[in-house]
Amino acid sequence: MANGDQLKALLRSHAEGDDRHFYSVAMQMAAHEAKQGHGKLAEELRDLIDAAKSRRSSGNSEGATPIARPKGELAGLLSVTYPSRRLSDMVLSDTLQQSLQRVLKEQRHLSKLRSHGLHPRRKLLLVGPSGTGKTMTAAALAGELGIPLFVVRLDALITKFMGETAAKLRQVFDAVASTRGVYFFDEFDAIGSQRGMANDVGEVRRILNSFLLMIEQDDSNSVIVAATNHPDILDEALFRRFDDVVEYHVPSAAEVQALLRIRLAAYVKSKKDLAELASEASGLSHAEIARAINDAVKEAVMHDLETVPVEAMRALLQQRQAVRRRTAGS
Repeated sequence: MANGDQLKALLRSHAEGDDRHFYSVAMQMAAHEAKQGHGKLAEELRDLIDAAKSRRSSGNSEGATPIARPKGELAGLLSVTYPSRRLSDMVLSDTLQQSLQRVLKEQRHLSKLRSHGLHPRRKLLLVGPSGTGKTMTAAALAGELGIPLFVVRLDALITKFMGETAAKLRQVFDAVASTRGVYFFDEFDAIGSQRGMANDVGEVRRILNSFLLMIEQDDSNSVIVAATNHPDILDEALFRRFDDVVEYHVPSAAEVQALLRIRLAAYVKSKKDLAELASEASGLSHAEIARAINDAVKEAVMHDLETVPVEAMRALLQQRQAVRRRTAGS
């Protein structure tokens, strides 16, 4: 249950009309219940919080985040969603958890920090193998902060015409300045590769130089998140433009067990079975394990089974391992 400090903070923020802090404390309480294994209560608390935010938004309160929909040419460059995901939905290492919580804490005290001439963390570079949670992190940050997630569509941003990509990039950064949100650049190495590489052309250098200038000049209240599977080919000048470089890895043995326990709690009761499945999943990414779990649960539901057969789950994990080995060998 909530501790005394949380209850006092909840009442104080309500009395002072500080909706942002009220929702922040309420979400902390929901996250605490989730960690304690009270999944149903945590979900109910989140639903109540989301419903309260929705009512406030429909009432046109001053603190509500406006519904943002890119228009015109910008609609082809940005796709927008309003994620409900939270960090507590993810299985993260302690180091990752601390890094992301620090970003959230500074963002929730944005006005206070700004008033003292301080700059909250808001430019993040996420690096690590595919499927380790980088994209999910961008959604969770948006969900935690109650702001939209804008995904930058690189296929529309990067063109073969000289100067056009830089012009489109300027439109994106104008949106960053005008509409607060989490702006996500996935596969960032497409525009951030090192200048002077063998396959480098003049336009690539111009795009990178434009990005370096724009991100350095940007002083908005939005959060910029870039993600790459290939940090080794990024231009060194980029790393200095980000507040934090956050590293992702395939889950540890403990994290694999936690992921299986959370996702399969209603379908596999035996701790011994979960431990054996965790051994089978060793070396797989979060995404690969999650897909195997989803496939097993869907199969159980379609056959009206109340539990997931352990052998079926083991076979799905082994299939993922085989795909990984073939991919690594190619």
